[in-house]
Amino acid sequence: MAEKTASLRRGWTTGACAAAGAKAAVTALLTGAFTKSVSITLPRGETPIFHLAETSHGQGWAEVSIVKDAGDDPDVTHLASIVTRVAHGPSGIRFFAGPGVGTVTKPGLPIPPGEPAINPVPREMITGVIREVAYALNAPADFDVTVSVPGGEELALKTWNPRLGIEGGISILGTTGIVRPFSCAAWIASIHRGIDVARANGLDQVVGATGATSEGLVQSLYQLPEIAYLDMGDFAGGLLKYLRQHPVPHLTLAGGIGKMTKLAQGALDLHSGRSQIDFSQLAQMAGTDAAQVARANTALEALEIAGPALAEKVAEAAEKTVKSTLRGAPIKVETLVIDRKGTLLARRPFS
Repeated sequence: MAEKTASLRRGWTTGACAAAGAKAAVTALLTGAFTKSVSITLPRGETPIFHLAETSHGQGWAEVSIVKDAGDDPDVTHLASIVTRVAHGPSGIRFFAGPGVGTVTKPGLPIPPGEPAINPVPREMITGVIREVAYALNAPADFDVTVSVPGGEELALKTWNPRLGIEGGISILGTTGIVRPFSCAAWIASIHRGIDVARANGLDQVVGATGATSEGLVQSLYQLPEIAYLDMGDFAGGLLKYLRQHPVPHLTLAGGIGKMTKLAQGALDLHSGRSQIDFSQLAQMAGTDAAQVARANTALEALEIAGPALAEKVAEAAEKTVKSTLRGAPIKVETLVIDRKGTLLARRPFS
């Protein structure tokens, strides 16, 4: 069950749910009885209690389903069933992907190709709880662990997994076990993993786009593999700062006039609640009709007043912000500004 943090409830990751299920399943396998709930210790010391939604068992195996509660976070796996089956194995603890859990097919991720998409920390948590129970009951810790997520293949289509080369379902994730409501950290971490995969696969060019419309325009310009497209969203800073340390030869950065204006003015977080357009500064960029531009309510209105030349200046200034943030990293940059219909308004070529 999720806990309340200030006015928003925090929740538990798929990795925490799988670990709790593993503890309950191995306990039942070794004792012959299921409990109604189970508690585990998370990496930072929290000890949440998880209620067992469904249980089953057979010769040499036991299985537990826990319904993931992501709290008040808009998580695609909220209320998904995380099903963990533990069976006696030949030696040590081995991991398998059941239905709805993906398999890694490309290099660059924390898990090598061919392995189930169960990330390192969840693996450590699952291994830890199984060894804890086995030790307490004086049994060898030799078990096969299979994690499944009913409907996970469909859920994965709403995540980065298809682009990252994770096939067949979602990933079992979490470094702390906790889902913090509306945290930016998970999105930025996904951007970083996308860059890692692009580099590991030898890509010469990656794309950061503020949304689907701008990404669609870039797709019409280049024949790039899906893993080249980094779902940057509002997190230009998260993208650029990581590329600064992990460069790719060419970066295409595209967005609508509003978000690109913020970037042009030096903002690296382009969210409407965390950065605003300075219309006085935009008026100076416009040159003509400056007074009217200064009174505009939106960048789109300013564009309608000043005309296409303003988009060109925004693209140029955005390029300067990008290069300044990259701090001399060996990356050639192009910036594109588009309108809401996906029409290209301005383009600064690679330099």
